[in-house]
Amino acid sequence: MFFNPIFISPYTDFGFKKLFGEEDCKDILIDFLNELLKNEQGNILSLTFLKNEQLASSKNYRNAIFDLYCVTDKNEHFIVEMQKSKHDFFKDRMVFYSTFPIREQAKEKGWNYELKPVYCIAILDFVFDEDKHNLEKFRYDVKLTDIDSHKIFYDKLTFIYLEMPKFNKRLEELQTGFDKWMYIIKNMEGMKKLPEQLHNPIFDKFMEKARMCNLDEQENWAYFDSLKSMRDWFAIFDTGYREAYSEGMEEGKKAGIEAGIEAGIEKGIEKGIEAGIEKGIEKERFDLAKKMKNIGMEIANIVEVTGLNEETIQRL
Repeated sequence: MFFNPIFISPYTDFGFKKLFGEEDCKDILIDFLNELLKNEQGNILSLTFLKNEQLASSKNYRNAIFDLYCVTDKNEHFIVEMQKSKHDFFKDRMVFYSTFPIREQAKEKGWNYELKPVYCIAILDFVFDEDKHNLEKFRYDVKLTDIDSHKIFYDKLTFIYLEMPKFNKRLEELQTGFDKWMYIIKNMEGMKKLPEQLHNPIFDKFMEKARMCNLDEQENWAYFDSLKSMRDWFAIFDTGYREAYSEGMEEGKKAGIEAGIEAGIEKGIEKGIEAGIEKGIEKERFDLAKKMKNIGMEIANIVEVTGLNEETIQRL
């Protein structure tokens, strides 16, 4: 049976930025952050979106492109990332990202090194391997901590990871605003409407913004291209994984079934990741940018959707 979704997927690059990263939905992001950090601090009253591409200090170092980057009325810096596909070094990536909002707080004169808090929040559609058997834990709040005393040594740098596949609360089990946000983000793509128990002004606005029928022609086209890129990535990865797994199994017959399985998995992951990166992501980003430029979309909008810089887009 053909599935015709009513709401866009928040796991796509376009969908996530559409729902949380536009000026008219600041109140949505503020509500999500306040529910997420209810036990951490007082309410965020306002925030400002910052440029999501952060330049490295030298051409020899890598730039960073965040999904969302904002600063609150208390001058707290927030990076919010949605990660659909598994990434072996995702924790390293988030630590790397945290250095940009820390570094940019430096002042040329009269600075005593005082920093404002930095929060790095990752919504993950995968599970960390080291904790995959701990099905009850889906949220990780990480700070610099003393190993012996287990007391927080430094409280201005916080990493929060949300493993969405582990969140399995049913509608009747939702107790907090955070529970409700987790439920909606995980299940909205398959919903026909917002359940009655979840109606409030913020959730109503969020779901209305997510309706497919409310996208204009350019947004609709950009969303499906973003969805296609995500699906192509998984298709390429899956094909590489299956082919390499099969090769590994054949080789493994000579050394035993166990060795064949191990070889297949290792080759599959290696080939899948390599093929996905080289053939999928970059090609789709450039193709998408070129098409958007050809139909007359503004360069700033193309930068936001594709993540490519303005100079690259101008050369297409």
